[in-house]
Formats: sequence, C-alpha cells, structure tokens
Amino acid sequence: MDYLIRFAQVHEDFRLAEIEAIAVAECIQLSVVEYNNESPICIVKLQSEDDARKLAKRSILIQSIYEHWGSAVTLDQLHEVVKAKTLHLWSKYGECSFRFDVECYQSTRPHNQRIKIIESFNYLPFNGPIIMKEPDETFNILEVWEYPDPPRGFIPTDPLSIHFGRFVGSSARDQIHKYDLKKRTYIATTSMEAELALITANIACASPGKLFYDPFVGTGSFPISCANFGAVCWGSDIDGRSIRGKGGKKSLKGNFEQYGLRNGLGDFFAADLTNNPFVKRRLWDGIVCDIPYGVREGLKVLGLKDPEKTPWLVEKGKTHCR
Repeated sequence: MDYLIRFAQVHEDFRLAEIEAIAVAECIQLSVVEYNNESPICIVKLQSEDDARKLAKRSILIQSIYEHWGSAVTLDQLHEVVKAKTLHLWSKYGECSFRFDVECYQSTRPHNQRIKIIESFNYLPFNGPIIMKEPDETFNILEVWEYPDPPRGFIPTDPLSIHFGRFVGSSARDQIHKYDLKKRTYIATTSMEAELALITANIACASPGKLFYDPFVGTGSFPISCANFGAVCWGSDIDGRSIRGKGGKKSLKGNFEQYGLRNGLGDFFAADLTNNPFVKRRLWDGIVCDIPYGVREGLKVLGLKDPEKTPWLVEKGKTHCR
C-alpha cells in the first residue's frame, strides 16, 4: 500500500536518510515511490498500516503520515484518481465518525474556499457523524503551492499539486521540545541542539540492545538522544571538566537523570581519541559525535608536538608500554 509522508520543512537533505535508517532499525520494508527535496511530500510503499505508524512514531523530520488515496494537478483530476484507486476502501469508513482538513503548503485559502473543496468530496459514502475533535478517521486534502514572489509580480493562482489521504499517525517531533536545550539543566556553548541530535541518533539506528560511543561527548547531547531510543551510551572527552560539570544535577550524568534515562547510561571518562584505552576489536554498534572545529573548540590531542626532537625517558620496568 502507498502512504503519503508530510515532512517538516527543515533539514531537507536528511529526510530520506532518516526514514531509511528507521526502516532498518524497525525491520520495516520501505521503498520510496516519489520524492522531491523542494516539496514536503513523499510517497512511500509499506507493507502495513502498523509499519506506517512505527515509521512516523520514531521520526523527527516527519510531521504526519497518511494512507495515500490520490494525487493530481487539479481538484477535478484528483476526484477521478480517488474514485479509480480507492473505491474498494469506502465501505470501511461508511459509519465511523470523521472530519476533513485542508492544508495549504506555501499558501492560504479563506474559509469559504476550504468548505467548497471539502464539499466536492460529497460522493464519498460517509454516513457517520462529523466530529471535529478526536474523530475515528481524519481525511486530509493537502495542496502544494509554488512559493509566491510579490516583488516580481508572481502570485500563483493554482497549486502545483493536490494530495488526498487518510490520517494514520503523527511523529516524534514533540521530542524536540522535551530535549530543548533551554530546558536542560547542564549545557555548554557547543551543546548540539535537540532536533539535529535526535535526527543523528535515528540515522545511526540507535535502538535497545545497542552500544553507542561519543568520543567528543561534552555535555552529552548525542548520548542522550541515542539513549532516548533505547541504546546504552558511553563517551569520552579530552577535557574532563565538561563531563563533571559542577557535579550533581549540573553534570553530564545529571542530564541523563533529568530525562529519566539512567538505564541508557554506560559511563564517561576523560581520554584523548588518538590515545584511547580501547582494545582493538569491534565494541560499539555506533559512534556519534560532533567533531571539534573552529576557533572556540579546536582539535586538541595529548603528547609532544615533535617526539623525535624532544628527549623523554621510559620509567624503569615499563618498556613494554612503549
């Protein structure tokens, strides 16, 4: 069955990467039927409605997902597509409560025009009560308009495309507000903002039973996001002060406690990535990090700038450590 994804208009280059990674993490068979980076609409093929809900429930970039009933350039063409494609589905919703919504992307419509569009679907044999708050089913008409440019005299009169679908589920975008840095007890100047950290955790397929590591952990934005999806997280930083903070709630571990994520807390320690204490075998399911860069957070390593020119002594009995 085809499903219509309505994306948020942010981080466009990460959209497909996120939903494809979620499909892997949740064992969902997904194939992209139609997508354009300039549009918030993506048509995908999924095995079931449960898969559609699982995909949306975990996604940060998805706003909502719909059972796709049809797409066209004009409203008249859309009606023809809906009649041809979904006739066998109509009887399922004949007696349930319902409502219709009209959404215009990059444009608006007055109330009377919205009502006229909704009433044009009166051929659908829905006899149940119309309930605006928490109905059994919600049907959405989504118009995608070209971006207007009034200074150049360009004001579109018709949408680029019109889509119709039955609402299936909403996404995890509420997690952005939960992990908002403004509400976090302990942050620093380079703490990664919540939305991008959560997207990164999704792309890395963070999930229960997996071990994740951040070699530039700082105040823990990435490990917190991975722990949100069930992973157990470790981290290190060359500057142990960023891990310890002021202690208690104002520390990296305090951030985990703030969100009730102690079960996702492995451990954190001071270490230089280029001189780390790990054994040389696979240990982690994923490594997520924001590499230090720029004037504020330049890359630092331990050791001598030129060990060949600088004399140094090996402590007696420790030559095996060289």
